[in-house]
Amino acid sequence: MKHRWLGVIAAAAALMVAAVAPSAASAVVTPGVQTYTEGAQCTANFVFRDGSNTYIGQAAHCSGTGAATDTNGCTAGTLPLGTPVEVRGGTRPGTLAYSSWNTMQSRGETDPDACAYNDFALVRLDPADAATVDPTVPGFGGPTGLGSSAGALGDDVYSYGNSSLRGGVTKLSPKKGVVVQSTGNGWSRTVYTVTPGVPGDSGSGFMGAGGEAIGTLSTLAIAPVPASNGVANLSKELAYARNQGGLGGLNLVNGTRPFNPDLVNAILGS
Repeated sequence: MKHRWLGVIAAAAALMVAAVAPSAASAVVTPGVQTYTEGAQCTANFVFRDGSNTYIGQAAHCSGTGAATDTNGCTAGTLPLGTPVEVRGGTRPGTLAYSSWNTMQSRGETDPDACAYNDFALVRLDPADAATVDPTVPGFGGPTGLGSSAGALGDDVYSYGNSSLRGGVTKLSPKKGVVVQSTGNGWSRTVYTVTPGVPGDSGSGFMGAGGEAIGTLSTLAIAPVPASNGVANLSKELAYARNQGGLGGLNLVNGTRPFNPDLVNAILGS
């Protein structure tokens, strides 16, 4: 069983953003910042570019309109492309430019694994914020490139969650975990982290042992490991966006600082 993390207390989230929003002079969008799509809070994963456009990635279900148990991206309600998205660190709202859910529904996708696990969206940043975006993952550095898979069983993985439920305590954001199960014919991996993701972490990126970007946080799993994370395969999600979403030139942007897998260092530096 799994539970999709949709919005988190929309009114409270909006108040939190207003209270701690950065000034225009200090605003910088990075992986791990919070995004708000009509009140639904998620965590951005990585930075992407396609020609002159710069995007921050989030989960497709962040723009879902149904219940939290509506996890099938081929049938669940979803907001249209063009919907404004508030991006922490940005000076202006971004725009929902791609959603795997919207694309699968418009194409009539029938692959059950894609419908269940393809959970990826892109928020196009305003040019003013694109000019100052930092693609580096806080704490760990990287990413160093796109991984070829979502991680093999037993592999170490690294992530940075930024839910407002942590009350701004960023030292709880860096996470180290391990892949414990493959699901969906390679579309997803079950990952266990010592401090599991919480609502609002949805969409956050996962990196492999070398800092390669391998996945995006999609679900909180009840089984086989309580409080484990369902991490969608980023390489498959990007391939779908390129081949079916009309984004053939879409590419991951590497971090500007080297990847360091030292969790203690990541915590102390957060």
